[in-house]
Amino acid sequence: MSLRRLIAISRKEVFQVLRDSRSLLIVLLMPLMLMTTLGYGVNLDTKHIKVFALDEEGSQASQDLLKRFQSSAYFDLVATVTDYRALGAALDDGRCQLAIVIPYDFSARLHDGRPVNIQALVDGSDNNTAEIAIGYAQGVIASYGAVVQAEYLRKSNAPSVNPVLSVEARTWFNEDLESKNFIVPGVAAIVMAVVGVLLTSLTVAREWERGTMEQLISTPVTSLEIIIGKLIPYFALGMLNTAVCVAIAVFWFQVPFRGSLVALSVGSGIYLIAILGLGFWISVATKNQLAASQIGLVTAFLPSFLLSGFTFPIDQMPIGVQPFTYLIAARYYIVILKSVFLRGTGLSFLAGPLIALVIYAAVMVLLAKWSFHKSLA
Repeated sequence: MSLRRLIAISRKEVFQVLRDSRSLLIVLLMPLMLMTTLGYGVNLDTKHIKVFALDEEGSQASQDLLKRFQSSAYFDLVATVTDYRALGAALDDGRCQLAIVIPYDFSARLHDGRPVNIQALVDGSDNNTAEIAIGYAQGVIASYGAVVQAEYLRKSNAPSVNPVLSVEARTWFNEDLESKNFIVPGVAAIVMAVVGVLLTSLTVAREWERGTMEQLISTPVTSLEIIIGKLIPYFALGMLNTAVCVAIAVFWFQVPFRGSLVALSVGSGIYLIAILGLGFWISVATKNQLAASQIGLVTAFLPSFLLSGFTFPIDQMPIGVQPFTYLIAARYYIVILKSVFLRGTGLSFLAGPLIALVIYAAVMVLLAKWSFHKSLA
């Protein structure tokens, strides 16, 4: 591979982008349009909720309360842990969206008719799930409290008193449950998918339509040098768009950024390689700019918007649809974005989605290399 030939191919591609008004519009206007439109216009609702519980008392009364969560259609009681550290780790790792803490004097207070506070810790990185979790938890606890209170009044013949059970809710990662804090970081994944695929899906098709592919084929440049040389400018533009999206999220929408720029940059770079490889593969397969742009839009925007977990929680989707979400690169990148922005997660805690993106990117690049040949056929 020759560095000189790579630079020549990259320079040629830069000049093509600068002369192509459609490419310039995609690069300059689409990120702003998508960030503002989706950032202001999308509001989400969700349903099923995973629950971890810390039962500090372990009595029959506390188990009865947990059974109410377990029998509810809105909750899945995943596990009961023994300390706050395990509870925090479950929330931090995304294994649950709601954590319930039952105090050590739970049954004694119920027996005496004294008020009891049930602590609820909520993962606010998805504000919609958090709001629903708090509301449903309050409903389950209030229902149980009404039964306990009625039994207490029946046995003691005491006058009516205030409800004995209440919820003390604390939200993690998105304390004010602001929708934009969850939506806006995810928009960056949609923007990069659309811009990256649309730009690179035109690159080879444009060469065929303009008749310049024959000239490239006749040069000593190898097929791998053509692929890498053409993708380098779009990779740089993609990283620039990422920086613009992050700046808009932080300074315009005031989304908190608690994580590492290094983790965000590494995840964004791998995601871009995957997206650019997909776009290049589409361009090679179609050899037509109109068909390439249409296929690119369908394969990039719609799956990233609907099946990545951005619009709808993946665990709420039909069982038959969920396996297909593993084929969407944005699924893994959105996890990285939410973790870096709201949870302050570093590289060491993002190994799963990063490895998945590396595999995805490798497959896309290999497909592009396998599909592209220096021939007129």
